[in-house]
Amino acid sequence: EQARSVGLPLFKAYIPPYCGDDVYRERMKNACLKLLERGVEMLVFGDIFLEDVRRFREENLRAVGMKASFPLWGLPTDVLARRFIARGYRAKVVVVDLEKLPDTFAGREFDEGFLEDLPDGVDPCGENGEFHTFVYDGPCFSRPVGFRLGEKVVKDGRFCFVDLLPEI
Repeated sequence: EQARSVGLPLFKAYIPPYCGDDVYRERMKNACLKLLERGVEMLVFGDIFLEDVRRFREENLRAVGMKASFPLWGLPTDVLARRFIARGYRAKVVVVDLEKLPDTFAGREFDEGFLEDLPDGVDPCGENGEFHTFVYDGPCFSRPVGFRLGEKVVKDGRFCFVDLLPEI
């Protein structure tokens, strides 16, 4: 629904849970080769400052003859978070790392109140894995993605997930 609302095709790469780097690399390589066959030469990532993640992406894309673009690279995350909100994007927090945030942050709207409530040391964009979001509306969406919050589930004793259920 996200891809449909922003008018982009969706290509899926199936990655099994808890897979090792070899399986991940192979699955992503196969997906990238399919994209390359369709004329896609570059992938765009929202990474901001994790050098090891950037290097991993660039090396793997280079291996199949593709390039990576990082348009947000090096920008201050507090500015990016507030710019995202100010431009009218809407997102729900769908995962929190319980070592960094309490479970009450899961399911919250990513808004100014959320940012104000973040404890010291938590990146406002969750760049260190403190939380993950689902973007469901914004200027490039033709319509909001409909969903409702489901139950919260703790996995591995460390991550609290909130289910997103399709609106019927």
